[in-house]
Amino acid sequence: MSTIELTKENFDQVVSDNDFVLIDFWASWCGPCLRFAPVYEKASERHPDLVFAKVDTEAEQELAAAFEIQSIPTLMIVRQNVAVFAQPGALPEPVLEYLIGQARQLDMDAVRKSIEDQKQTGGQAPGGAA
Repeated sequence: MSTIELTKENFDQVVSDNDFVLIDFWASWCGPCLRFAPVYEKASERHPDLVFAKVDTEAEQELAAAFEIQSIPTLMIVRQNVAVFAQPGALPEPVLEYLIGQARQLDMDAVRKSIEDQKQTGGQAPGGAA
């Protein structure tokens, strides 16, 4: 499967209509972004059951700002409308595959419960530690 270009017009629909979305925030002038692109494209071919999307941070500055993207490339993984991973940097193929595997194994009910627990404790970790 090839990647989908995300815009502010289709972002919400793509993310809410799909349980597992990988998003590559990139720009055409960014060398590491261009080096990461073939790795990302190959992963999209290996995982046709997942949605691989790209956000051109130059064309979609509002989206980049909404997600506080300060360094590109940044990879974000969204499962069931929850961002479960976001990190800048061009990833080597084995690391991207590892992250996909880890994200597939997440118990999303436990993730949502953890988020709810953090909201109730004012964002602090259990035991009062920050």
